[in-house]
Amino acid sequence: MAKPVCYSTKAFSTASAATPLNAATIERRQPTASDVKIQILYCGVCHSDLHFARNEWGFTQYPAVPGHEIVGRVTAVGSGVTKFKVGDTVGVGCLVDSCRTCPDCRSGLEQFCTDMVMTYGSMDKHLNAPTLGGYAQSIVVTEDFVLRIPANLDLAAVAPLLCAGITTYSPLRRWKVGPGQKVGIVGLGGLGHMAVKFARAFGAHVVLFTTSPGKAADAKRLGAQEVVVSTDEAQMAAQANSFDFILDAVSATHDINAYFNLLKRDGNLVLVGAPEKPLPVAAFPLIFRRRSFSGSLIGGLPETQEMLDFCGAHNITSDIEMIRMDQINAAYERMLKSDVKYRFVIDMATLA
Repeated sequence: MAKPVCYSTKAFSTASAATPLNAATIERRQPTASDVKIQILYCGVCHSDLHFARNEWGFTQYPAVPGHEIVGRVTAVGSGVTKFKVGDTVGVGCLVDSCRTCPDCRSGLEQFCTDMVMTYGSMDKHLNAPTLGGYAQSIVVTEDFVLRIPANLDLAAVAPLLCAGITTYSPLRRWKVGPGQKVGIVGLGGLGHMAVKFARAFGAHVVLFTTSPGKAADAKRLGAQEVVVSTDEAQMAAQANSFDFILDAVSATHDINAYFNLLKRDGNLVLVGAPEKPLPVAAFPLIFRRRSFSGSLIGGLPETQEMLDFCGAHNITSDIEMIRMDQINAAYERMLKSDVKYRFVIDMATLA
């Protein structure tokens, strides 16, 4: 296949695992018949960006451009595009393509497609080169992987919904969290703060678990009715056998078995955090109360659009701190210290 016509755009990229992100110029394809060209207005900063930039997962190809929480404005569309027009405000999340034909894709679960194309770090089918993410002035994406943004929401605060939002919304919906249920959220970071908002909006009784007593007031502001300090054995014991569902959003090493004991019979704990090392799992807390332990990965395109529409209806966005593009390296260091409430978002106008 002939290489498509390309154009140049400004970006921030890194040349190696030990190199800071710096200004660069990258190539994007000109829109094909089914493509949408997007001027990027805002891009959220996910911990996955840091893992990828520093090759902590072992598959990064350089030069690398992170960023998969993208909000922007359509500036051009291909001749066959029917879903979007120039001027539309849109979003792009963690995926930019998939095979479209496997059982997962046909079920609207593109995130499980074995040939999914991630926004960065996958192989671009058109350019035969690694995909480059949203730390850039523009991006070109096939229309089926572009999402509509509700008009009433703050665009910058929408950006983290494209990853942190759908990552927490999807398991809460799959396990039918709602009124009459007691739901625990473990960790109040970029993921956890969105989980608290969604669980409360779904009508559940929400309990936030944290190692930081100082986060109690903020947790309640976000929607938690109770806050439990997870290092306090008495507080944890008082919650035993009382939860229908627990969402664990912690990516650091921690004792997950302590939370199994808090579940009711047939209760479920879902892990959406990604600890670097395997977590030991004890069998007896699961066996003796028929509890379940599972995982969840972002969401498919239909569910991501459903999530955005739900946010529009309930006026839900992420709590953010806006940064300039040239502050990204400092933001990474702050993110490692959990020094952000609760998600950094880059104002891409500062890249110019």
